[in-house]
Amino acid sequence: MQVCDMLARSIALAAAVAVTATAAAPASSPRPDPRILAMVRAVSASHLRAIDERLVGFRTRNDFSEIHSTKTQGVFAARDWLVAQLKKIAATSGGRMTVRLDTYVQPKLSFTPRAVTESSVIATLRGSEPGRVYVMSSHYDDCNGDCTDGLGVAPGADDNASGTSAVLEAARVMAATHFRGTIIFACFDGEELGLWGSAHFAREMAARHVPILADLNNDIVGNSKTHDGRSVFHTLRIFSEALPAGAKPRLVNLLGTENDSPSRELARFIVSTDRLYLPTLHIQEIFRADRFLRGGDQESFQAEGYPAIRFTEASEVFEHQHQNVRVEHGVQYGDLPQYIDPNYLAQSTRANVAALATLALGPAAPTHVHIVLAHLGYTTTLRWRRAADATAYEVLWRKTDAATWQHLRPVGDVTTVTLPISYDDYVFAVRSVDANGLRSVGVFPSPVRK
Repeated sequence: MQVCDMLARSIALAAAVAVTATAAAPASSPRPDPRILAMVRAVSASHLRAIDERLVGFRTRNDFSEIHSTKTQGVFAARDWLVAQLKKIAATSGGRMTVRLDTYVQPKLSFTPRAVTESSVIATLRGSEPGRVYVMSSHYDDCNGDCTDGLGVAPGADDNASGTSAVLEAARVMAATHFRGTIIFACFDGEELGLWGSAHFAREMAARHVPILADLNNDIVGNSKTHDGRSVFHTLRIFSEALPAGAKPRLVNLLGTENDSPSRELARFIVSTDRLYLPTLHIQEIFRADRFLRGGDQESFQAEGYPAIRFTEASEVFEHQHQNVRVEHGVQYGDLPQYIDPNYLAQSTRANVAALATLALGPAAPTHVHIVLAHLGYTTTLRWRRAADATAYEVLWRKTDAATWQHLRPVGDVTTVTLPISYDDYVFAVRSVDANGLRSVGVFPSPVRK
């Protein structure tokens, strides 16, 4: 009886601690940050159309056109134009943006005719705080019906001049802003034949221990209609992997982390953030690393342990992807600029800008986030370390079978909290809040005994 009384008092005390922590930080609804809102509104559909059409104008951006490239045609002509555009943008950054090439020779493979030079374009906007790097990526290479055809026409308006246009436009509207985090704007070469450019870059970053906290990859983001002509203007898809590199199935099953990889937490953050700035846009979360049995450059980052997601339009039209330009049985084939909706592409770009700016302007996420399992009980104790620029923290939780966060509790400027909720039945995360009300990505807690 005495033990029961002691246990009851312990539970009551834990609940009181939780209530006290909550009372110290009253809830406040997130509001759009005027700095971010200005960048979102600065995105121009006409600029995006002009960039997309200019990239199509290079006739082909096929990897194997590199030895045939002139000043006006071929993949390296497109590359040089991208470098020139980003250098113009860099001139508005007060010396904080630099532009370089990431070039190497990709050896011949069984399905390629020869070795080929790959050359990605990398623009880096330096932030004020070390330890925080964010990437917005695309690929600028393309292909027609034969991805090793360096001579044929390959417009590549949607796949992937659209994503490359989004990267350039985001760089333009963000370059003049001073961010806490560093932002890399990447236009990769060699995606179509095996994610070559992004894999080379991501490996290089991992070898140098560059702390990339997010990659927002854009691939096929410019068409607003289905194959049968219906409008899907208000929907954009976001893909995120279930299990990060190195995940151990037994531990995943014990902890129930199959839906809480860092990439998936990033996707949830993007969806909730973009709702503030683009309330009419529905970002549809797809719980896969990419489309069914297909891939993209975000996977190169995930392979190195970096969180990454992919943006893709709501409904791809396969008559316009990897097709030779032709009319067959009255159907137009080919990835042509007439199928790009510049207003939809602007919306896709704004989704990137809002999320990327929030990440780079906002507080760092808490570190060493743990769920403390000192003994069996009816409460959940969470503990973490303070994050740079954070003035308060919030705990998120949801039922184990729920896809998105269902509950939020502000807990103030503390580093531990006990909630009167059982960790058996819920999934938790902790996120930072700064003085401007910007939130970080939520961090899933790992278990510790004490």
